[in-house]
Amino acid sequence: MTSWQDEVRGALDGLRYGARSAITPRVLQGAAVEIGWMTTHLAMYPLGLLGGSGSRTHRLSLAGLTPAQRGLLVNDVQAAGTPILLAHGIIDNHTIFALMRRQLMRRGFSSIHTFSYSPLTVDVRRTAERMGAEIEAICEASGSDQIHVVGHSLGGLIARYYIQKLGGHERVHTCVTLGTPHQGTVAARLLPWPLVKQLRPESDLMEELAEPAPGVPTRFVAFYSDVDQLIVPQRRARLRHPDLTARNVRVRGVGHLSLPFHGETVHEITGVLAHLDDQPQTA
Repeated sequence: MTSWQDEVRGALDGLRYGARSAITPRVLQGAAVEIGWMTTHLAMYPLGLLGGSGSRTHRLSLAGLTPAQRGLLVNDVQAAGTPILLAHGIIDNHTIFALMRRQLMRRGFSSIHTFSYSPLTVDVRRTAERMGAEIEAICEASGSDQIHVVGHSLGGLIARYYIQKLGGHERVHTCVTLGTPHQGTVAARLLPWPLVKQLRPESDLMEELAEPAPGVPTRFVAFYSDVDQLIVPQRRARLRHPDLTARNVRVRGVGHLSLPFHGETVHEITGVLAHLDDQPQTA
């Protein structure tokens, strides 16, 4: 069968699966919530285009902090001072993390940065190299040996590649992913774009990430939604790898773009990052 015929067949498979998944009441309810968050995010999106990477750093200070912030700083100064890098998804920017960044600051985290990349990006591997360079710069500037990474959608996959394949396990203490296609997504068969092709379940990138990864101490926490419209089927957002320490957290009734805005999810993420010694079990 010719290449274009394979592309058409794959796209039809994705459409059929998506159609079956989109008619359940839970998915429809999640879609309604998604529309609300998308409206808010679209209003903020231009600010991300004007603000560049949106990277910010805040010095530790007890002055003017809430009890929750003081408690984090006093009980675990190292956790509060560990830099956090937020990586957005495809065709997005750092404004997707507006709520999360605010909550992290309220909790007392003092060094929060964002990693931005062009929507014209064509390769996860090259972007992961860029992420690695930015992480090295952040660690050098902050004097920290470690960093946390929170990645939404493609941002989480870029972070995982950096950790598994580019030595990032020596820098990244915790990697949190939100709606990341760890096992690929059937929906990626709908578009022939080179970057999207890498997100297909049968892609070379997915095969590479499935290879053995011994000696990776980084803890992973993967949040996945039961109504994710872009990760098809939704279970493919779970991180399943025998060599990685990972906890998979199911989020109910929240769409793909809504995950970084979801209050309960954001609250759990701040709790995870507040404790450096807690190691999740593979689920």
